[in-house]
Amino acid sequence: MIYLDNAATTKISKTALEAMLPYYEEIYGNPSSLHTAGQRAAEALLEARTRMARLLSCAPNELYFTSGGSEADNQALLTAAAIGAKKGKKHIVSTAFEHHAVLHTLKKLEKEGFEVTLLDVHEEGIVSPLQVKNAIREDTCLVSVMYANNEIGTIQPIKEIGAVCREKGVLFHTDAVQAAGHLHIDVKEQSIDMLSLSAHKFHGPKGVGALYVRRGIPLSILIEGGAQERGKRAGTENLPAIVGMATAFEESCAAMDESAKRLSALRDRLIDGLSDIPHSALNGDRFRRLPSNVSFCFEGIEGESLLLLLDDKGICASSGSACTSGSLDPSHVLLSIGRVHDVAHGSLRLTLSEENTKEEVEYTIKAVKDTVAYLRSISPIWRDLVTGKKEFILK
Repeated sequence: MIYLDNAATTKISKTALEAMLPYYEEIYGNPSSLHTAGQRAAEALLEARTRMARLLSCAPNELYFTSGGSEADNQALLTAAAIGAKKGKKHIVSTAFEHHAVLHTLKKLEKEGFEVTLLDVHEEGIVSPLQVKNAIREDTCLVSVMYANNEIGTIQPIKEIGAVCREKGVLFHTDAVQAAGHLHIDVKEQSIDMLSLSAHKFHGPKGVGALYVRRGIPLSILIEGGAQERGKRAGTENLPAIVGMATAFEESCAAMDESAKRLSALRDRLIDGLSDIPHSALNGDRFRRLPSNVSFCFEGIEGESLLLLLDDKGICASSGSACTSGSLDPSHVLLSIGRVHDVAHGSLRLTLSEENTKEEVEYTIKAVKDTVAYLRSISPIWRDLVTGKKEFILK
């Protein structure tokens, strides 16, 4: 099997898995308990928080553990909205291609009287600091721009956007779920007020994540019921997963530069190989993208059929976000960069990890070429295109 769906989830690292085991078998006390077993667990919890905070350049007490990126996104946005509402500021700036954890929360806030401006990301899949600056108003309480897009992998100018927000006195949140462990993050240097991340995107366990909240921001409570996470997130902490996340984060950050160099070479080979397919297009800017991400559209085919046939050839891929894989609607991300519905339906996302090889990339290029050719050979839409009944969109 060739696994090329690492943007959906990654394989847990052996180091992280081994680090987790003692907290199931030996140090299994509740961190809130006062007895020795509980205090040993509390010490491990603080150590994991400190290790992660160091890598983000924040203080340990600015980091809150969550069930993942979606919960962290929700809590960040609802916090900023609550702060804004108290000041009479009910305008939020975001982008058209955010993850649904952000977009659906914004829809919820619109129903509560907030006004939301979604910025265009254009064909390159990049939002500019000037767009953000021009969109900020006197009543803006939050700017939320994802660090790197989960479908097309484009990287946003986070430091520059953060500087604009700091200058304007507006809170800045970034969904860094795809970036954490893969790109350098410094919340202080980048003027980030809140940041979301999720462990299973950087070889940690599923079901655990974190939210960075700059000191002084009164965090709203999403889950009531206990005093955990300094009273801001009820529920017994998932200590084994938190330790695994901290270990995986350290491991990913330590290997980041070397990994990026190797993955970028594999990514570029994939892009070159798939670009040979007629009437195809890379989605998003070629260079300002994650080292691991390749996203293409192929005219005249359905992405779902392509995925199933590639799976038969032993290749695990995606047509977009794993969170919307059951949807028949075209990707909102692809529509946001100007892909029309017919083209957006023929999308393919290949996302690499450190375990992928040159040989796997070459095999994948040939498999995609052969499969696209086969699907086009049986497609009445393709027949209409080649006979001139319809015009090609991707030249």
